[in-house]
Amino acid sequence: MPVKEATVAVLGATGAVGEQILRNLEKRSFPLKDLRLLASKRSAGKKVRFNGGEVTVQEATPEAFEGVDIALFSAGGSVSEKFAPEAVKRGAVVVDNTNAFRMDPEVPLIVPEVNKEEIKHHKGIIANPNCSTIQMVVALKPLYDRFGFDRVIVSTYQAVSGSGAKAMEELNEQSRAVLEGREVVKKIMPVGKLDKHYQIAFNALPQCDVAQENGFTLEEMKMVRETKKIFGDEQIGVTATCVRVPVQRGHSESIYVELKKDFDLEEVRQALREADGVILEDDIHNQVYPTPLDSAGRDEVFVGRVRKDTVHPKGLNLWVVSDNLLKGAATNAVQIAEHLVRE
Repeated sequence: MPVKEATVAVLGATGAVGEQILRNLEKRSFPLKDLRLLASKRSAGKKVRFNGGEVTVQEATPEAFEGVDIALFSAGGSVSEKFAPEAVKRGAVVVDNTNAFRMDPEVPLIVPEVNKEEIKHHKGIIANPNCSTIQMVVALKPLYDRFGFDRVIVSTYQAVSGSGAKAMEELNEQSRAVLEGREVVKKIMPVGKLDKHYQIAFNALPQCDVAQENGFTLEEMKMVRETKKIFGDEQIGVTATCVRVPVQRGHSESIYVELKKDFDLEEVRQALREADGVILEDDIHNQVYPTPLDSAGRDEVFVGRVRKDTVHPKGLNLWVVSDNLLKGAATNAVQIAEHLVRE
């Protein structure tokens, strides 16, 4: 029988994405039978407001997933690797927001506006893609369907919230220090676990994750690999440069795509206007275009600066913006859960 109401567990409930998942469950009136908030032992016992009441956070243990229908994970890759099999063993479907399972061939990598038909192939675990990948593929899906494309070149301008709450605090404190003429303390950016750190306030850092053997960062390679998997097309050429900028919330991307078919701009704009989850804001002559500040708190992907390339006859340039904590993480996970409930 289809699940009309679901018992949902949120693992990582006290983190930045976990909090946004809870707000999404409220806002979207998710059909909850029961809600369990799970986190580390040190967070157990905390009270979290939900739907006008309070829910007590429990320690994440294998037994905590007994009777759970859907488990939304956002507590780090190692935690997912530990608890996802335990949740599945107890009958839950896990929607995981980490990098732990994304490239596992047995695990669907889902953006509902792009490939929701793949949800049914899950074997207990569904992966939520990287935030930068999500907004890019939502914007590119209508173009892929109508025109096809061979190549994508993307440069990102990523908010510090992608590195967590402490990174957001560091940007605030560094900004105050610069403006007040104090010494700038650097502890987190660009990657907390690395030995060397840079100032992010009034700066831009061309590194959003650890370096790989090929000279790209892990964040850049996530965009390459995940895009191919989501579209189910290994022939797409994707290259990415990911940059952290002093913005609190909302990732921006400059995307160049080479389409397979001839096009005119009105065709492209019409495809974007009609696309699920996309809002077109495109009128440079009247200074109409999306910014990360405008996208904060919104679930959609915003597209602007639509223009033909000046060299390649089938080249197209786009500016794409979205809230990385919402559509880039929490909203996408809850949308997947909604599809599971409807099944």
